[in-house]
Amino acid sequence: MTRFKLGTAGLAAVIGLATAGASFAQSPPPGGAPPGAMRMMRAEEPNPEARAQRLRDILQLTPAQEPALKAFLLAQKPPARATPPQAGAKALTTPDRLDRQRTRMVERLAAFDRRAAATRTFYAQLTPTQKKAFDALPQGGGGHREIRVERRMMGPGGSPMEHGGPE
Repeated sequence: MTRFKLGTAGLAAVIGLATAGASFAQSPPPGGAPPGAMRMMRAEEPNPEARAQRLRDILQLTPAQEPALKAFLLAQKPPARATPPQAGAKALTTPDRLDRQRTRMVERLAAFDRRAAATRTFYAQLTPTQKKAFDALPQGGGGHREIRVERRMMGPGGSPMEHGGPE
């Protein structure tokens, strides 16, 4: 009799494990990533003409200010990268990698200086009311893409949870 009970308990354990394994093998819920998954989100590249029109509308620019707007937007456009930053990095020595990083930092600083000068030139062309509206615009809208890693936990019923609480 004891052997029968032990066999039944073992069979129940095997069925329980098989059921648990099958639940892990299911496809993710249709609403998004599986629980605990990391998802990389990339903001869409803004349409330059839509951004220009948005600035025209918000600032109520005059036709005389149009050349300043075009120069500002042109300076805000990020340069195209010729090579990926890590191309051939493994073959470099540590001092060479440091020199390469410094060169990239100097290039980025020069690009920032160009964007800042263009912004100051454009800002000088604005009326006091337009300056106030420009100052109220969100920062970092220079056409740069944002890359963000998001981790979402799924709560009961597949609802997203962040930081341990429901959204």
